[in-house]
This record gives sequence, structure tokens and C-alpha cells, in this order.
Amino acid sequence: MQVLEQIKQLLITVAQQEVMPRFLHVGKNRKEDGTLLTEADLACQQALQQALPDILAYPVLGEEMEMCEQSALWQQNPAGLWVVDPIDGTTNFVNGLPYFAISVGLMRQGKSELGVIYNPVSQEMFYARRGQGAYMNGQRLPLKTLANSMSEAIASVEVKYLRSGKLAARLSSICPCGSLRNMGSSTLDWCYLAAGRYDLYLHGGQRLWDYAAGAVILEEAGGQIASLNTDDYWNDTIWQRSAVAALHPELFTQWHHWVRTNQ
Repeated sequence: MQVLEQIKQLLITVAQQEVMPRFLHVGKNRKEDGTLLTEADLACQQALQQALPDILAYPVLGEEMEMCEQSALWQQNPAGLWVVDPIDGTTNFVNGLPYFAISVGLMRQGKSELGVIYNPVSQEMFYARRGQGAYMNGQRLPLKTLANSMSEAIASVEVKYLRSGKLAARLSSICPCGSLRNMGSSTLDWCYLAAGRYDLYLHGGQRLWDYAAGAVILEEAGGQIASLNTDDYWNDTIWQRSAVAALHPELFTQWHHWVRTNQ
């Protein structure tokens, strides 16, 4: 069985056994940074840690590990490292909002080579391998005709982590796109952009597991990415990386210019 197929089946199994039985029936705790943590996150991460090295023999870096362990894994394994977010959108998960996902990325030499993201509520599986295209449940991405003007474009924007107050203010007052969305799951935001459900994307700072799978899915769907700091997305800060992205090249040029001008 091919690697992608093995990962897809693994995510379905883990979702069925560890995640969905706890949906709407799980307690919550707070981590040191204030974000939510549930037993579903821990159980899912443990299952992925056990199974992924049997698919390809690389270590697993998970969101729910201690930061010192994450840093050591990143530094010691440039040739190959699984990066997982056991439940991205834990706040949604805890509150019964069906917008969360399990995310698995494979990174080599600091760049994502493979990504699989699964929403167990909608049963939508998004996946890509570099050079082989991006798909959702067997359908090539994007799924729809793209917006051809900024005034028609839908943008997924997370303003919470924007360091520029000016940019946040401009987004709420003179944003050039048609409408803004913020649904609370970075991994699914990448997938929705790749699918053409969103046209534009802006995030002020994602952790490694937020973009490890989604960024390659977008690129394989034909999208383009920069950061707020540099046009070379893959050479920006590892642990808190911003994203300025679009699916259509012309819209990317316009969006990128507007965001950079209004910082």
C-alpha cells in the first residue's frame, strides 16, 4: 500500500477510535500558553506516534509535546520528521463546532514533502505529496472556479496574531476583498484555500504543526505563499511563521501587495 493510502487509513481509524467517541463528551484543561487540551488530543497524538514510524521510519513531533522535546526533534532530524497536530481546532471540538481536523505532515530539510488532513465530521480527507498534486477524497484540487477579482474574493484571516495594529485596523475598515472569515482551524483553512472555498489567506503566526501539512497541499493545488517577512515562505521563522497566500496567481500578487503595503 502506498504511503499516502496508509496515512489516510490511519487517520480514519484514529478518528473513529480516539476522537469522535469523545466529541461533545470530553473534559478540557488549559496549557501554560492558555490554549485548550483534552484527553482526545493526547490519545490521538499517542496513536499517531506509535503508528507513523511503521509507515516511514522517522520520529514524530507532536503539538502536545514539551517545547524542549519539539526543538530537539527538529534539530536532530533534518532528513525526515513527522509533524502532527492531533486535533487542530480544539476549541471548536470542545464546544461542538464541527470544524476541526487531524493533521500529519512529513518534513525533510525544513520543507513539507507530504501532507494529510482529515475532518472526521465531514469525512473530508485532503492530501498531497510534493510533485504529485493535491486531492480531496480522490478529487483533484481545486474543486471550483476561482474568484477572478479581489472584490469577489473570500479571505480567511486570523488577526489575533498580527503584530501590526495598523494592518489589523485596515483589514476591518478598507479590506479590498469581498468578505472575511475566521473559523478557528489553521489546518482546515489551508485545505479550504486549496479547494477554492477560500480565495485568500492571512495568518499572523502559525506553529510548525499548523502549516506542516497544509502548506504543501496548497502549493500542490497551485497556490502561492509568502510570509509577512519574506517572499521565501520556507525560509521564515520555524516556530511562529506568518502566511500570506492565495490560490490564483493574479490574486496572490494583488493580495500580497496590499498586505505588505498596509503593514
